[in-house]
Parts: sequence; C-alpha cells; structure tokens
Amino acid sequence: MKRGKSDTRLDKFGAVTRQRSFHVLIALGVLYFFLVTVEIPYLFNSGASSSVSPDALTRPSKLQSEEDLLDKDAPSRPRSWESHTTAASAQPGPTQLLPAKKIALPKNILSSLKFDPETFDPTKKDRSVELHKSAKTAWEVGRKMWAEIERDEFDFLEPKKPENRTESCPNSVTLTGSEFLSRGRVVELPCGLTIGSHITVVGKPRAAHAEADPKISLIKDGGSSVMVSQFMMELQGLKIVDGEDPPRILHFNPRLKGDWSGKPVIEQNTCYRMQWGTGVRCEGWKSNADEETAPYLTLLPAVDGQVKCEKWIRDDNNHSEESKATWWLNRLIGRTKKVTFDWPFPFAEEKMFVLTLTAGLEGYHLNVDGRHVTSFPYRTGFTLEDATGLTVYGDVDVHSIFAASLPAAHPSFAPQKHLEKSIVWRAPALPEGPVELFIGILSAGNHFAERMAVRKSWMRHRLIRTSHVVARFFVSLHARKEVNLELKKEAEFFGDIVIVPYMDNYDLVVLKTVAICEYGVRTVGAKYIMKGDDDTFIRVETVLDEAKKVPEGRSLYIGNINYFHKPLRHGKWAVTYQEWPEEDYPPYANGPGYILSADIARFIVSEFEKHKLRLFKMEDVSMGMWVQKFNRTKAVELVHSLKFCQFGCFDGYYTSHYQSPRQMICLWEKLQKFGLPQCCNMR
Repeated sequence: MKRGKSDTRLDKFGAVTRQRSFHVLIALGVLYFFLVTVEIPYLFNSGASSSVSPDALTRPSKLQSEEDLLDKDAPSRPRSWESHTTAASAQPGPTQLLPAKKIALPKNILSSLKFDPETFDPTKKDRSVELHKSAKTAWEVGRKMWAEIERDEFDFLEPKKPENRTESCPNSVTLTGSEFLSRGRVVELPCGLTIGSHITVVGKPRAAHAEADPKISLIKDGGSSVMVSQFMMELQGLKIVDGEDPPRILHFNPRLKGDWSGKPVIEQNTCYRMQWGTGVRCEGWKSNADEETAPYLTLLPAVDGQVKCEKWIRDDNNHSEESKATWWLNRLIGRTKKVTFDWPFPFAEEKMFVLTLTAGLEGYHLNVDGRHVTSFPYRTGFTLEDATGLTVYGDVDVHSIFAASLPAAHPSFAPQKHLEKSIVWRAPALPEGPVELFIGILSAGNHFAERMAVRKSWMRHRLIRTSHVVARFFVSLHARKEVNLELKKEAEFFGDIVIVPYMDNYDLVVLKTVAICEYGVRTVGAKYIMKGDDDTFIRVETVLDEAKKVPEGRSLYIGNINYFHKPLRHGKWAVTYQEWPEEDYPPYANGPGYILSADIARFIVSEFEKHKLRLFKMEDVSMGMWVQKFNRTKAVELVHSLKFCQFGCFDGYYTSHYQSPRQMICLWEKLQKFGLPQCCNMR
C-alpha cells in the first residue's frame, strides 16, 4: 500500500521522536548514575541520622500536638538545621519533617592536644606530662573509633540486616573454688539479675589473725593484739569508665572478730560512685517489722515481709529461759508455750557455710545454712540488671559458687528502654545572641537513663526552654561500639549532647571541663559557665541569682569550696609529691556543681591552646589550680555555700548530688507542686 504525504511526515516525526527519546534516556541514565554515586548516599546519610520513624512523616498532627506541650513562651525554632562546629549544636525544626544532618565532631581546642616526647622525663615522674600523653592517645583512638562508627552506620551501598544487640546470656553459672580464684575472685553475671535469681556460695571462714594495719591493730591491755576474721561479698556493676571503681550494688560484710563493738556483726551497704550510703548493721537483736531498732536502720523496717535482722545468741542476752525439763512438764500437763530458740551467729571460724542470696520484690534476702539471716532493701540508683558481677574476698576460702534463674538478656544494652524519643524533650535552638548562663553536664556514654531524667526534670526550667540558659551534656566515647552508635542517635535526636571524641577515662575527665569552658565562651557566649554532673539536680534560677549577687565586672568562682584540703599520699587516689609538692591544695569547689565567670573560662581555653594549662587527674582540683593562676593577674571573688550539696541532698539546696533518675523526677515534681526545694530521700 502506498503511503501519503501525511504518513511520511508522521513517520519522520516518529523517527525524530524516537531519536530524541533515546538521547533523553542516555541523559537520564548519566544523571541517575551521578545521583547514585554522589548525591543519593548524602541523602541517605542525612535521612538515616534522623530519628523520626518512617510513619511519622504521615502524622504531622500528632507531632504538632506534642509540640503544643512545650512552653508557650519558647522562641520559634528554625525549620532548617543550624550549622555549628560542635556535635550537639544542630537543632530540629518544629514539625520534625526535615532530615537531620550528619553529626560532625567538634573542631575545638581539644584537637590541638600535643605531646612532645623530648619534654617527657620518666625519672621526674611528671604526672601532668603523662596525662597529656594519655590524652593524646585517647584522642587518637577515639577518632579512629568514630570513623568506624560512621562507616558502619552509613554504609548503605551494601545494606546489612539490622544487628540484634540483645546479648544472649546463660541461665546459670557454676564455678569451683579454683576456677573462682583463677578469675580474680569475680563471678561474671553477664545479664545481671532478675526477680527470683539466686546465688549460692559455699565457703569456710578462716581462723582469726592479728590485724596488720597499724591504724587498727591497737595493743590491748596485757599486750595482745587485735584479732580479726571477716569477709566481704559484693554484687558489683560494670565499670563505667576506665579508672573508676564499679558501683557496689550490695556490700555484705560479716565480721566474726575484730569489730569495734567486740561482738560478731553483719553490715550491709551500697556504694554509688565511690560514696557509701546509709548502712544496715545487724548486731544480734531482731528488728521488728513495724519499728526501727537502731540508728543504722533508716530504711524500710521490713523487706518482702522479712525483717532486716534476725536474732542470734549473744553473751549479753541475759536469758531467763525455762529449762527443758520444766518446758516438757508444762507440755505434759497441757500448758502450751510457744517454742523459742536462739540460733548462733551464722558464721564460725573454720566451719563450712552455705550462703544463698535471693533477689526478691523489694530487696535482697540472705539465708545461711537454710535459715533467714538478714534482708536488705533495693537502693534507688541501682537495678537488678546492674548487678553484673559477684566478688567474695577477705578471710574466707570459697569452695564453690552457683548462680541460677538468671535473665537471658541484658536490657541495659537497649537504650529504647530509657530514651523517650518525643520532641517534647528536645533542646531548644541556640539563641542568636549571648546567654547569661551555660551549664555543661559531664556524662558517660551508657548513662541513657541519667540523661533522660535530667531532660525530664530541671532541664524543663523556663529559662532553659526559652534559651536564656543553655545546657548541654559532654560525653566521651565508650569502649563498646554499640553504646557509641546509640549515643550518636541520641545526640542527633535530642540535640543536647556534645560528643568529645576521646576514649573515656577517669583520669581524663578534666578534658571535658576544658571543653565546657570552650563551648560556653565561644559557641554560646555565656556570661557565666557552670559545670555539673548527670546525677546533680540544679535549681537553675537560684544558681543564676547567686552569680548575679557578685557585682558586675568582677571575676567569680562559686560553689561548695574546700579550703586547706590536703592531698592523699596513700591508696587509690594517692597524689605524689612530684604531682603536687605542697601540703594543701588551692581552694577548689566540689565538682558536682560550681560556677565561673566567663573571663576565667576564656583564660583556661587560652592557656590550654598555648599548652600552658596544667592537667591534673582530679577535675575539681584542676579548676582550683587554674583559678589560682588566674587570680595572680586579676582578683577572683570566691563564694562558698554548703547549699551546693556534695553528698546527697538537704532541704533548701541549690544543687543536689548523687541523685538517681527517680530522685531527679521527684525533686522536680516537688519544686513544681510546692515551690520549695525539698529532698526525695528514697533509698
């Protein structure tokens, strides 16, 4: 069939169209390849760092309702993320529909850490130089770990199945005495304990020996020295950072001989961040379930219906019991009498015992040879899952240890248990101008619960929500990579964490303090800089008012100040004469909470950058040294107040230290309800 002209035109147009389509497809392919290789990974990186769930994008109404819960006088936040040099400075928009930016490590003064090997003379034992060397090493390791974290988290070209970070743990653990010794007298409980878990220890107390400590071994009348036989069994938690003692969740201390009372006793206590709580002391008198029996027993009088202390035979009981013959005679003639029997002290020298520790609803219960001896209530701040190790030491030989009914997984490695990812708890945007007060909070990588409690308590203060006061957590990298991954997500979501990229070490906490000073004067331009801990409750308005009492223009250093405090020369916290040759430290404020004027903070930053700042292993003492040096050029007004509580809390506080997450919330609720700084002495 012959085609017409019109058909020819259509054919030509069709050919041209097909040719153009082919070129368009090639162009689209090139563009797609460019996006895949260059742009798409960036978009994935940005989107992945956002902590919004996928279905959240379709629920703006719910997010808006949560936003309405924020303070009405809070400034409007930008809809795009701010760009700052520090890890925690990016702030989210109000609708939460924009992807979060990838966290960048702070390009601050800490990157200027240097160590000159030629200046290090090991014969001088200059601890300051050693700290600089340790800091440099920790910084380099931290940088490498952070690079690994970013590589693992943002590797989307080869998608991986999500890791199940819930660790599988054995239901029971059995160790012989020799195995126990070979493991350093520590039984690992990988996933801690749970209600119903029980641990049995079979052992034998050793015979009493003369006390070797000259401070204790006082010579008695007649020339005999003090004889001692005691041992300790402790439930302990994992170490938070290197160099810091693990928390003693339960300290059980039977003293067969050697107690100051001269009688066998049992003491129980806990130690949180190297500070002992109120102890329970059992001295052979039975505690009643409805009353307190001794000044030590300041907690609940009974635990799961069990008394704290059972009675045992004492040589000063003044018994007036009827003889067995009289008792049997009364039974024969029909007179009933309740049978009473006093057990001996549950432990004896060179005599085998079987001790069983059980986790109940309200506390720990200890039975010896099948008989209940004592119970100890749980202390706020510790959970059963924190009890990840058992140690037994002292004058005792352990024959075997058996633990059973243990949990199969450790929930602490699941931060979602603690983190409530609601925009209500997010940090407000940084203000454009300077602020009056910046609060830097020292925290550890795995302190998810502590940070969440701070967000839900004093960080809700009106001055912080309106950005007149700025608060940020300062956190170093944890030894566990999964903790760092969760920390990174937490920082991206809440916008209130500055990640200082060095491996956490107790001796290097001082570096976080330097970072707080740098952030306070350079990023937010604060008039006053305050340092606190994540277990310190801060009355924001009150501490700011205290700073304002000092006349304008004067340098200030406010806190619970120690005067003429002497360094320890022996023990774990010993300070050598090479480290500090003088007999007294300079005046320094206790670390849980103190305030500086901005000029002192700028001086600290400047001295650090010039490598003239002396680093000391105790952060609060270091600050006292720096303030003393600054005082040589300009007078500093020192303001001392006991209301910056170093140990615990008392009514009328400005700050309260060693407050558990539960206590933090309680303190805030009391402030809101009564308007008074009242303590929550929950144990």
